[in-house]
Amino acid sequence: MPEGHTIHALAERLERAFRGQRLQASSPQGRFAADAALIDGLVLERAQAWGKHLFVSMQDVTLHVHLGLIGMFHVKPLPDATPPAPNGAVRLRLVGPGHWADLRGPMICTLVDRARQREIIATLGPDPLRRRPHPEIGLERVRRSRRTIAELLLEQSVVAGVGNVYRCEVLHRLAVDPFTRGADLSEQAWDEVWDDLVLLMPLGRVFGQIITVPEQVEQALRLRRSGRAREITRQQTGERLGTTFERRFQVYKRTGGACPRCSGTVRQRDLGGRRLYWCPTCQVRS
Repeated sequence: MPEGHTIHALAERLERAFRGQRLQASSPQGRFAADAALIDGLVLERAQAWGKHLFVSMQDVTLHVHLGLIGMFHVKPLPDATPPAPNGAVRLRLVGPGHWADLRGPMICTLVDRARQREIIATLGPDPLRRRPHPEIGLERVRRSRRTIAELLLEQSVVAGVGNVYRCEVLHRLAVDPFTRGADLSEQAWDEVWDDLVLLMPLGRVFGQIITVPEQVEQALRLRRSGRAREITRQQTGERLGTTFERRFQVYKRTGGACPRCSGTVRQRDLGGRRLYWCPTCQVRS
């Protein structure tokens, strides 16, 4: 499932391509035809992400999208005056003067009003990618729970946008025991988890891939500080993962491998509906 950095990158991509432009909207697949007709000809005013939810405001109506497990929403420059014929089951196609976008396989694709948008946002925890995220709300919800921190990090009402890769990698990076119950987690450990998400998730948004290995994180930070990452971001279409960095992780999907910190054996266990990867030798902090 795409994590929050993917949706934030998508919102920025839609704004760069279409903000202030009148769009043609259609549903080649047919499943969104009636609603596509309602937004056809409207001007895109704003696209924004809250966790894994995308909201695209077009005058008095808002498109709400959640990609779910298999959804994809790519945005590309128009090769000619018209986009190519739809490939596969395209739920929604948006076309502007210089770009086109195809949405495939979303879990949610619907039109909502502003009141419903606020209701959805109110169910979500703080988002590490937003400017004023209020992490203390997440801490309050964590400390009220007897569930493990590994489970709670996947709860969108606790932290919006975090998925399985980030939960496994951040807990390992900070040597936090994933089975620590929320009520027993120290405030310092929570602050460090939050700060690491605030560090890592923007890099995922910029480069279109999850970056957690220390040397890759440092290189990504240098590229961003130098301004060289801007062109990498602009070249991303959302159709596939970024390729700037080799796809490497500390523990995620490395069952049986050696922990890069202590050489202990990486283990796996189903927890919170997803497969947790961790090192029981060195992940002992609570």
